[in-house]
Formats: sequence, structure tokens, C-alpha cells
Amino acid sequence: MYKYLESNSNSYNKPISNGTIESLGMQWAKKYLQNLNVYFQNGESSDTQYLNQVMSQAGREITAQKLKRSMQNVSLQAWNITEQVLSKEVKTHRIKPKTIEAWEIAGDSFKIYEKAIENYTNFAPPPKSFMVIELAAKEESLSSSVPLKYTEQLAPNQLTKAISSPLGALRRKYTQQNPKVIGFVSMQFHFTSQMLLQLLSHSEQKLLSNYFKVIDDRLYIPLQPVYTAAAKLDCEYLALSAVQHLLPTSTHITKSITQKVIKLYLTYHSYSGNLNHKKVITSSIRDVEMFPVYLWVCALEGNVYTIQQQELFPLCVMLYPILKVIWGIILQMLHLLGIAISERLNTKQANTLMPYFQDMKAYVFSAKYLAKIIMVWN
Repeated sequence: MYKYLESNSNSYNKPISNGTIESLGMQWAKKYLQNLNVYFQNGESSDTQYLNQVMSQAGREITAQKLKRSMQNVSLQAWNITEQVLSKEVKTHRIKPKTIEAWEIAGDSFKIYEKAIENYTNFAPPPKSFMVIELAAKEESLSSSVPLKYTEQLAPNQLTKAISSPLGALRRKYTQQNPKVIGFVSMQFHFTSQMLLQLLSHSEQKLLSNYFKVIDDRLYIPLQPVYTAAAKLDCEYLALSAVQHLLPTSTHITKSITQKVIKLYLTYHSYSGNLNHKKVITSSIRDVEMFPVYLWVCALEGNVYTIQQQELFPLCVMLYPILKVIWGIILQMLHLLGIAISERLNTKQANTLMPYFQDMKAYVFSAKYLAKIIMVWN
């Protein structure tokens, strides 16, 4: 299955340039600018004066104070909900209780959100930021036309730098003994984000949600392993070329897939609500985006360990049944993802990804049947 990769792996032994790694990170950061552009274009901030107040340094400090006053209480409430949702899974999946330290998980999430709030407070975008939004809409190069400092003030690149290492360490810490423990951690973060945003006005929510999206991406989506694996490869390596080609359109792909799945499952109701509910759409887009990034990790690393044992397969088995995510939706999503990838890559690039994609589908099928067996046992 992997003959193509094996036959070519020794041909590319030069390290990838720092510029290519920065390009991957910049392409991902650009997604936040595009999200903000949709916000402004849709006219959801018609009160320009109020928006300017919220985006100003003073306005950001007021927002930060709202969140800081409630952070500790929100963190504890989020864990209570997490425990209610997943308490049965400790016994069902034979997770050692000592690996799930409630106070430690709540404390670790608290520190990450503190960093996010601090980063949000430190940057008040100047008027030129609207030019950056416009450039993002046109999908033009950010670095060529606008100083990097402006992109940092809208797309929270500084937050990405601040939390990448702590979140990477956090993921390793909680997956070391049992990969399923990261399910409890991700739930804690999910409910914390929801509760904090509920404390804010509509405009504040729109701005802060982009910072919380950075946390979501870094926690749910294995971006750091992509960068780490890419750094070991030559820039002409076909799998890396495929990833670079797909990354700029990843948001478009995932949103398109999500919309198609919603149309196919209009009456479906998950733990969080109907698929067409705004909150569910946001989490669905994130979940859809998670799968291709896991695929990229496998293709760049040359193995399926991250899917098979480390994270994706164990989490699918544990979380999807309890969250009432039906397997038909996941398989439909994967079917559409396969089509999207094939349409956007040339034959050689596709051949480097598709063997791993087929493995991913096979593990999802396995997860589906394993989850059914576990339900019968319990």
C-alpha cells in the first residue's frame, strides 16, 4: 500500500526551509482574518461606534475584566458538566480514575484561557486592520501588502505562539497514559469557551471567538505534529506538496462539506442540538477540519499511528456515541472529503494521501462496530 512513499522517501533528505514552515502557519492564521471578514461583510456590526469602542484598548480591557471575574467559577462549572457527560465512560472504557485529575485539568484550562484573555487585551487593531480584512476576502498575500503587525492584531498569531507549546505539552501529558483522557480535557475546554462567551455582548463574542478558535484548533486539531513532520522533509516531498496545496482551501472545503451534510441530515439532533444550529455548525466545521489534518500527519510521518492508537480512533469510539453523533454522518463526511481531495490534487499528490485516507475510513468503520459492541456489553 505504501510502496510509492517507501520508494521515494530516501530521495528527499534535505530539511524544509523555515520559510515553508512559516508559510504553513501563516496560511492557517489567515483563516481567522477570513472569519472576521464574513462578520463585517454580513453587517452584523452595524453599530460602528460601539464596535470601535469594543475593539479599542479600553474596550478590550473592559471585556477582559468581565471574563477574569468569572473565570474560576466558569472553570469549575465546565468541569461539573464534563463529569456529568463523561462519567460513565471511565468505567465503560476502563480508564483509570487516577489519570483524570479534575482540579489539574480545570487548572490547566484556566491557564490557557488566561493567556488568551491577556493576548486579546494587549492588541487593539488600528484603522488599517480593515485593509487586512479586505485582503483576506480577496485571498491576497498578507505579508506582501500589509505589515505583519497588522495581521497579528486581527488574526491572533501572538496567541498561537503563546499557547502552542503549553497546549502541545498538555496534550502529551494527558495522552501519555491513556489517549482517551484527552476527551475529558477537550470537553472541559469546549464548555469553558461556551460559558465565557455567554458573558459577553454580541460584538465581544464575535471578536473573542476568534481567539478561542485558536485554542480549539490547537487542542482538537494536531497542527503542531504537521509542522514538526514537515520540518523533517524536503520542500519537494510529494506529501508535503499535497498538504501545502490543500491548506489554503481547507476552510472552504470543510465549510462546503458541512453544508452538504447538514442538507442530508436536516432532522438529525445531536447532544448539542440540530445540525443547522449556529453553535453546532461551528463545532461541526472544526470536527470536519480535524480529519484532513490527521490525514496530513499520517502522510508526512509515513505511518498511521496517530489515527490508530494515539488519538483519533480512541476518541471516536468514546466520544461520538455519548455525543449522539451517528456514524453515517462521519462516513458521509469522509466520502465528501475524499472527493474534495481528489479534485484538488494531481495524481501523484493524491497517491501520497489516499492510502492513508483509506486507512482512516477503515478505522472509522472499526470504531463504529467497536462502539456498538461496547454498548451491548454495558
